[in-house]
Amino acid sequence: MLYTIIMAAQDGSEGVVMAAEVSLKDSEVCCENDGKGDAAGTEQTSQTDGENSSASAPNVSNGDDDESDEGKEMVDVKIIWNKNKYDLKIPLDGTGAKLKEKIHTLTGLPPAMQKVMYKGLLPEDKTLREIKVTNGAKIMVVGSTINDVLAVNTPKEVVQQEVKAEENKKEPLCRQKQHRKVLDKGKPEDIMPSVKGVKERLPTVPLAGMYNKSGGKVRLTFKLEQDQLWIGTKERTEKVPMGSIKNVVTEPIEGHEDYHMMAFQLGPTEASQYWVYWVPAQFVDAIKDTVLGKWQYF
Repeated sequence: MLYTIIMAAQDGSEGVVMAAEVSLKDSEVCCENDGKGDAAGTEQTSQTDGENSSASAPNVSNGDDDESDEGKEMVDVKIIWNKNKYDLKIPLDGTGAKLKEKIHTLTGLPPAMQKVMYKGLLPEDKTLREIKVTNGAKIMVVGSTINDVLAVNTPKEVVQQEVKAEENKKEPLCRQKQHRKVLDKGKPEDIMPSVKGVKERLPTVPLAGMYNKSGGKVRLTFKLEQDQLWIGTKERTEKVPMGSIKNVVTEPIEGHEDYHMMAFQLGPTEASQYWVYWVPAQFVDAIKDTVLGKWQYF
């Protein structure tokens, strides 16, 4: 900005002097520079804040995927338990034990109380790839939560009967009169071979050639996909839901310890036991695990 300054000469005449911008102009330049500096500083501060904000922003997960499963080959399966169906994605190289943990998260059913079935009882130490689980596979789960178990009240008379039964067990079962009449018939000729001291999984064929309490031939078929035990005789076949079997009692047969006598308790008292004689010893534990689930032993 240019200012015209009128000054009086010593001789009284007026002189016009054109003065350049002085302090006011300098002041404006300073203000302008300060304004630019402030704007640049504001812009730089904004960019820095934006970078910091972007760098500190956390990764957002939808909660469905486990970070440890990233990059792994996954398989989609359908879990069926207590008439409910659950969709689950799990690593193909995860073990049966890992699957039980996932089922616990879905259902609240503790792993120790689960009986998981896929083409038979699911082994905990094998991977899903090893047992050939494919996409869309249906995996059956049987078991009760701890609250369900505690909610079952045992009638007083049932407790008394069980105490009495325990007293009777002081004598080996195979020596009791009701069992001796069957065992005295001797070992059936067509009974399956036994292996003492060895534990094997259930065979793919029915266990046959055994006797029932009346001395007739009986066979046991384990329908795992239907969660049923089929007890077959010459007259008929009883299809028993495994969940309705309250207990399984076994004892080696004296003089033939490679075979057992076994009872399936089909009702609330021991009076409902269905006895089977000459069960090969190598299958005894597998039968208990399949019918009751391992949690029954704890």
